[in-house]
Amino acid sequence: MNFKEQAYNAAKEIIEIAKLKKGQILVVGCSTSEILGAKIGTDSSPDTAKEVFDGIYAAANEKGVFVAAQCCEHLNRAIICERNAAPYAETVNAVPFPKAGGSFAAAAYGTFKDPVTLEEIKADAGIDIGFTMIGMHLKKVAVPVRLKNDFIGSAKVLAARVRPKFIGGTRAHYNEEML
Repeated sequence: MNFKEQAYNAAKEIIEIAKLKKGQILVVGCSTSEILGAKIGTDSSPDTAKEVFDGIYAAANEKGVFVAAQCCEHLNRAIICERNAAPYAETVNAVPFPKAGGSFAAAAYGTFKDPVTLEEIKADAGIDIGFTMIGMHLKKVAVPVRLKNDFIGSAKVLAARVRPKFIGGTRAHYNEEML
């Protein structure tokens, strides 16, 4: 199985488990170095990034879900997304490249029709490929999800969905659809 297919399968799985709806946001952090079996930040690969991005983007587009690509720590884990994913968010001026922002974020920036860079976003679910620390970009309350498709190349894939906060204590009743 190639990287694109592995990425597609992982994205499709979390989109289904998280029950993402059209217009919701899937944040993705991706280390191409880890995919290729190297230490994060040491072997950035634009070709690998494009392959992985294309797989995730295809799965997201099938459901009308926006992809938000997390940059690496050199851009403070900024977010690359389509402008209409967060139309009222304040943009910042940074364009990701393989060694400053990361190959995955650069692939997203080069693919999106109207890309913007944001300092943060609050996504509805996420995929972390190679321990890139996406948690800061998830809504509260994040719930870990174990995927069957938990590797892309050599990189471990972690995932999360979000749920509304529980309020009201022991006497409260909750909507089972939102758990």
